[in-house]
Amino acid sequence: MYHGERDCRGGGYVALHNGECRLARKFLYLVVVLIVIALATTFAFRFWGAELLRQALVPSVQVAALPPPGSYARAEMWIARPDKPGNPALWTPAGHSPAANPEAAVFFIHPTSFLERTRWNAPLDNAEANARAELFLRGQASAFNAVGAIWAPRYRQATFGAFLTSKEEAHKAIDFAYRDVLAAFEQFLVEAGDRPIILAGHSQGALHLSRLLAERIAGTRIEKRIVAAYVVGWPVSITADLPRMGLPACATADQAGCILSWQSFGEPADTGLITDAFDASTGFTGLPRKGTAFVCTNPITGKANDTAPAQANLGALLPTKDLTNATLEPGRVPARCAGRGFLLIGTNPPDLGPYVLPGNNYHVFDYSLFWANIRKDAERRLAAFSNK
Repeated sequence: MYHGERDCRGGGYVALHNGECRLARKFLYLVVVLIVIALATTFAFRFWGAELLRQALVPSVQVAALPPPGSYARAEMWIARPDKPGNPALWTPAGHSPAANPEAAVFFIHPTSFLERTRWNAPLDNAEANARAELFLRGQASAFNAVGAIWAPRYRQATFGAFLTSKEEAHKAIDFAYRDVLAAFEQFLVEAGDRPIILAGHSQGALHLSRLLAERIAGTRIEKRIVAAYVVGWPVSITADLPRMGLPACATADQAGCILSWQSFGEPADTGLITDAFDASTGFTGLPRKGTAFVCTNPITGKANDTAPAQANLGALLPTKDLTNATLEPGRVPARCAGRGFLLIGTNPPDLGPYVLPGNNYHVFDYSLFWANIRKDAERRLAAFSNK
């Protein structure tokens, strides 16, 4: 992994460090991926509108009936697991390193990395989708490697276009993806033993995590083992979802056994693309989500519905100007919960250009803008859990 002040440009590295250099350079590929996603969404939406965007990204084929998932006892079914060589979740920026003997076990569900419209669900052996997923783990799941051994499954994720339509095929594709996640979680429980559990996901991964909490964890003995659940980049209705998810929303910074959630927007924020779709849906309680408030945790302070200045941000994980690495930059990004529960990051967030989605939506940076604070948050909540 890339640590400290090592420089991957020189030719004096011994073989032991070649992998570290490759991982550092792979941040270039992550930037390229984010540009592709952001450009595809931003410019298509601005110039052609939502309907043409759907036509470009939503599959026109029938959803394939997928067989049951394979055995997650097999190492190849995981992108990250503690015994995996080159584990992408063990990456850290300079000045940080993963724990040698982590106390907790982390189950992380990666966001959408399959962008094709040729099918509704990603094949497990799709090289491009898997490579993107590994890159997302480096920028997101890595925040938890100081406290936990990280398990992140491959799953037959729904394609990006499934989240742009209300077609029945899209619902089926998402259900197929969740079935894989559920099977992976059952194996994770076996592997985790009796260790405390941290759950985390982003975007599509957070959607599946929400369902996992509501349908598999709430009301079971597993619920008592949860240090925290980071349901990031997907709205959680306080009245229509939360009562069925077993755990309460985190109210304070030192609370364990609770749910954190946020969605990042610069100001002025146009959240219509989120609220329009969410308001047309029904929550886990069976109640309509229309007009309901979201869970909003300020990732800087770890408190609900809170406000924090940029000076309190311990470090946003941002790419360097030459795009070959990422560094932690403290004091750059403020955060405050506002409105229905969106996280606003001010009028002058980092200049990330085409990375920003329509409406000043910093969705792809929900974790990285607050990477160092999330790392501290997980440490604090694990300590609180252990002291109960």
